[in-house]
Amino acid sequence: MKSTMSRRLLPLALAIALAACSNPATPPAGDAAAPASPAAATDLPVAALPAGWTRLDGGALPSLVGQAATLPAKVRSDDGAEVLVDDTSRIIVGGDDVIAVIDALGLGSQVFAAPKNTTTASGRAAPRQFLFNRTTGVEGVLSLQGSLFLGNSLRRHTELAQKLRAVGEPAVVVDDLQPAPDKVRKIAATLGLAAAGGQLAGQVQQQLDQAAAIGKASGRMPRVIHVSATGAGGAPTVAGADSASAKLIALAGGLNIGTEAGVANYSALSNEGVVAAAPEVILVTEHDLALFGGADGLWKAYPTLKQTPAGQANRVWVMPDVQLKYASVGSGVGALALARALAALPPA
Repeated sequence: MKSTMSRRLLPLALAIALAACSNPATPPAGDAAAPASPAAATDLPVAALPAGWTRLDGGALPSLVGQAATLPAKVRSDDGAEVLVDDTSRIIVGGDDVIAVIDALGLGSQVFAAPKNTTTASGRAAPRQFLFNRTTGVEGVLSLQGSLFLGNSLRRHTELAQKLRAVGEPAVVVDDLQPAPDKVRKIAATLGLAAAGGQLAGQVQQQLDQAAAIGKASGRMPRVIHVSATGAGGAPTVAGADSASAKLIALAGGLNIGTEAGVANYSALSNEGVVAAAPEVILVTEHDLALFGGADGLWKAYPTLKQTPAGQANRVWVMPDVQLKYASVGSGVGALALARALAALPPA
């Protein structure tokens, strides 16, 4: 068993290492199975999937609306700063994981500025869209005239948050690389809804525990590749070890290809690496499928996927972004849907 894994892992790791020097194919079309259940944080058009593909949707996300906020709220940002938040009416949001929690608390209308690449309904409806990255300037954020900056990445938003605080603007960072329940609690506390956040986090944790139990009871670890249309300078990528989806796949009882290869975040994978990975399941989010251009674009981006066990079985599962790609209030329902689907797979 160990020697088999070693033989598979060596070419896979080498293929990932060489992928940066290769030119991965470019993106793009397809769709239809059972209708998706409504998801609180996303409102992307749901298209039909190709025959044999499956839409995995865990259904409605946990929510707790109508709670009275207690402001001002004193919270600790993940970069270590103590921040007093007294106005959440115009929130400048750093990522969709944060927006999903805001939506679940019934405050979607208070999302004032959102990333340009948002997949959420509240983000797209925000009065302002903005490019958030490591080089985002404090002047640009101040010009948005928000009442609170709520970032989601210590890597991208720590310096910006520090500069905003230096000129008197409240700024809180809730890092994306932490368990979903912790993130839910911190975001809710920042909004003056700590008690509601605790309840929501408890629901998410319960769902994650249920998914973990299903995965553990299944007795096998299907090989899963999560492909994305972005992440390596615009090139197609696979989810690596520290991605939210890698953790969700493992919790649900699967073996994430990127984790096995020892890559981080989202990394390019060569056509040879795809074959060596031998995935049994191909995962893609609804937004990434649209960025690929649908089914045709996905196969064009990774042509050798069709040669893998997953490709030969036409086993492509499409999930809402909020339930797979980032840790947030949708992680529990996403994990449950994935765990049940993996457990139902036929023996390898």
